[in-house]
Amino acid sequence: MDPIRSLKELVDRVRGQRTMTLAVAAGEDPHTIEATHRGAKEELVKVVLVGNKASIEKVAKEHGVDIGVFEIIHEEDPVEAGRIARDMVRKGEAQILMKGLIPTDRYMKLILDKENGLLPPGRILSHIAVMETPKYHKLLFVADVAVIPLPDLRQKIAMLNYCIEVAHLFGIECPKAAIIAATEQVSDKMPATLDAAIIAKMAQRGQIKGAIVDGPLALDVAISKEACEIKKLKSEVGGDADILIFPNIETGNVFFKSITKIAGGELAAMVTGAMAPCVLTSRADTEESKFYSIALAALVAGGKE
Repeated sequence: MDPIRSLKELVDRVRGQRTMTLAVAAGEDPHTIEATHRGAKEELVKVVLVGNKASIEKVAKEHGVDIGVFEIIHEEDPVEAGRIARDMVRKGEAQILMKGLIPTDRYMKLILDKENGLLPPGRILSHIAVMETPKYHKLLFVADVAVIPLPDLRQKIAMLNYCIEVAHLFGIECPKAAIIAATEQVSDKMPATLDAAIIAKMAQRGQIKGAIVDGPLALDVAISKEACEIKKLKSEVGGDADILIFPNIETGNVFFKSITKIAGGELAAMVTGAMAPCVLTSRADTEESKFYSIALAALVAGGKE
């Protein structure tokens, strides 16, 4: 099967697999209702909205959405709606969880709950974004821009492995991964360069499989052949990275928002590491981004079958 080269191709690929069920926690806001409606109409997912039924019906009417494509479970309290949606995933009644109007911190607490959450023991929760921009020749798989503030070495390895797994689901057999730092030079004054060098060496020795890994790499050489030539850097990853692993949440988040708000990029994003993919988008994200995020989560959920 040919690799998925764009977010539109992602949607086309998901249409060809078994339809997954998406449970939405407090699914009452316009962008979420519009995105899930589109996902249901295009047969990517079956949608269960857990939330205030009157609010859902009002928003749907205002935006010309046919609520007949949804199953609606009435629950006025957003946190309780989140608990119901999460428990549907725990019971196998849904294969994807999605955040609606529930506050992000409460949504994450439901996922991380030690007794009733979705995170298996020993797993690390992280965030993956798949980004498409007119300025780069391929999709970028990016971590972590939303969940782990300052990842340590173990967390960076988990972030990388999650990105590799998702890239493989996109049909990219051996993605190229750049472990990002401010420079290509290893320095004990810059801990991110030390972690990057360790991860690259681990991959070289077969401790990280399924990708070509190099680091530390500054962002310019990771995505620009010209920058590699100017700096006389020889790297199998340089100028052609599929995966970017950022050293901290600030770096990743600024990159993420620069691509979407300045460079005209589109994205799909989800939380990974849990027993099911969890869609976590910003209130400022577009309906298009939420729709693509649903498609990404559906692809990953199908890959777990």
